[in-house]
Amino acid sequence: MNNKVKNKKRAAWLNHLMINNQVVSSLLILLLVLLIVLLFTKVSYLFQPIVQFVGIVGLPIIISGLMYYIFNPIVNLMEKYGIKRVWGITILFVAIIGLLTWGVVILVPKIEYQTKSFLNNWPTYWRIIEAKISDVLNLPIFDKIGEPLEKSLNEFFASISSLTKSLSKNAFKGIGSFVGAVASVVLTVVTVPFILFYLLKDGKELVPYMTQFLPTKMRKPTVTVLADINKQLSSYVRGQVNVAVAVAIMFIIGFSVIGLDYSVTLGILAGFLNLIPYIGSALATIPAVILAMVSGPKMLIAVIIVFILEQTIEGRFVSPLVLGSQMKMHPITIIFVLLTAGKLFGVVGVILGIPGYAAMKVIITHLFEWYKEVSGLYEEEPVAVVEPPKLETTSETMEKKE
Repeated sequence: MNNKVKNKKRAAWLNHLMINNQVVSSLLILLLVLLIVLLFTKVSYLFQPIVQFVGIVGLPIIISGLMYYIFNPIVNLMEKYGIKRVWGITILFVAIIGLLTWGVVILVPKIEYQTKSFLNNWPTYWRIIEAKISDVLNLPIFDKIGEPLEKSLNEFFASISSLTKSLSKNAFKGIGSFVGAVASVVLTVVTVPFILFYLLKDGKELVPYMTQFLPTKMRKPTVTVLADINKQLSSYVRGQVNVAVAVAIMFIIGFSVIGLDYSVTLGILAGFLNLIPYIGSALATIPAVILAMVSGPKMLIAVIIVFILEQTIEGRFVSPLVLGSQMKMHPITIIFVLLTAGKLFGVVGVILGIPGYAAMKVIITHLFEWYKEVSGLYEEEPVAVVEPPKLETTSETMEKKE
């Protein structure tokens, strides 16, 4: 009898320690995941055709998806006012072609001229900046640190010069990769309109078509997850594009008012870089600051004022109005995501890192909620209710005394 009691106690102790322990369960799940990853690394050659296929069609699909989020509300609005969806998509495509034609005829030549002018004048700009930095370092304030700082700057300038020479010598060594890049761009330009057309036309039927292959019990949760991902991505993509357009317009107007050269090109560059949260606007001001340093102190102060005004208007009015708080991401999290995605995937990772993180966050959140429900490890323990002692009345006390 005593042995049976001891065995039951041991089983209960083991059950409490191993099975119903949240830390141990989490570690076991992590171990299984790592074992699965290790198994996939051993047979990675089986997935090379899939990786190559995704590498070919991935970029057109991503661009088509981003454009779908931008243009789908316009098609929905036209459909709401009685225009058939196919005709609405056709009207939208005609408008896009018209805007592209206008850009190629008017905007692109101007940007090309300003870019060539900036590159041709760059050696002169660089000499002026070097001379001004040397004049500043010769001031009495910098007597003690002037020589080491000047030596460091000279080494920096020399490294940039050697890097430029090496790039010019090895320019033709990457012709194969250049041809591959051109082929990828041509493939993207050709296929994106077709993918976008069918996404706009049949995008609503995509989720039901995909979920019909899943088990019945998994369909509703999958639809919920996909709907949340779609909501997050659509709000982010539309908001970022609208903010980028507003930033480009503000910089073009501001730089034109103060008389800075290449205002159109710098404004468009600022709008494009603004697709990268927090970091983009700072990167966009670097060429503007260089041009302002060449022009003189007044222009430098004017550029700084334009940047402060743009940041104030964007941060206080444009971004809260357009983006709101849909993403619910801390700025530190955004910076870490950008640094990691940029290190792993380059420029594409920097641009797509935030929406990718938002999608992964939705999936992991739903998986964690499902795990909490299934495992039962996160249920709140019942609190024992202690009843207060019953107070005896005066009559009851008298009866006991009697």
